[in-house]
Amino acid sequence: MNKSLVILNPAARSDKAVKMKSLIEGLSGHPVVRLTSHRGNAQELATRGIEEGFENIIAAGGDGTINEVVNGIAGSDATLGILPVGTMNVFAAELGISTGNLHRAWDVITGGHIVELDIPMANENRFIQMAGVGLDAEVVRKTSLESKKSLGPLSYLITLTQVATLTPPTLTLELSDKTQRQGCFALIGNGRYYGGPFSVFKKASLSDGLLDVVLCKNQTHWDVVRYFQAVIFGTHMNLPDVEYFQTDSLRITANTEVPVELDGEVAGLLPCEFKISHKKLRVLVPEKK
Repeated sequence: MNKSLVILNPAARSDKAVKMKSLIEGLSGHPVVRLTSHRGNAQELATRGIEEGFENIIAAGGDGTINEVVNGIAGSDATLGILPVGTMNVFAAELGISTGNLHRAWDVITGGHIVELDIPMANENRFIQMAGVGLDAEVVRKTSLESKKSLGPLSYLITLTQVATLTPPTLTLELSDKTQRQGCFALIGNGRYYGGPFSVFKKASLSDGLLDVVLCKNQTHWDVVRYFQAVIFGTHMNLPDVEYFQTDSLRITANTEVPVELDGEVAGLLPCEFKISHKKLRVLVPEKK
């Protein structure tokens, strides 16, 4: 049987999605392609693909699709491949996979170069690139699907200006060494990038067994603008009200209801325990020259 299953998130399920399916089916090896129909379906299709004997499960979409596929193949020996055809392709950028050329991305898959990467977990959910607690998760939660379809990434900025007016929660972070830290919102990284080309987690490695944490202490409009500017210039780690540290695990609680997002999708509320899974993720990546 064909050893590769491609799980394609068709987004709006438009004529463009049908064309993309046809293009992928015409790639070398003629992979089997299945389209998702609802949120969580990529995870279901990935699990079913494992049961059917597929060795490579290919996520064709953005970070959210990859997240679902990773959760679907968890615990198996299947290998993850990536065709970055989604709106946000941060994990693909982290790995150096081309986001503008389908054939070049497919060459990475047929090249067969595999690395084993960490799988971070938030309670029982796995994620691949980053997680957010507080501000950015609230922005994700409050940004409507209609807004995202009509405005794209701008929709998140509009919501951000609204969320920044709210009274921020107080987060308490308990690290593996039992020390505690407090702040208004936190970002937890597996890789270096957050939200696109922004290198928020400067010391991060996808295979070092550590989580990188950025903890921000304030959340007014001015603070958010100040943090964003610092991230653009790469100076956020020097701000007096920002803490950057690494840990192998942490537990976050809050004094009120606070959402958690994983790879750009809301995944629940605090409390949440973050750690690295004992199981590694096999991923097809470009071979270094």
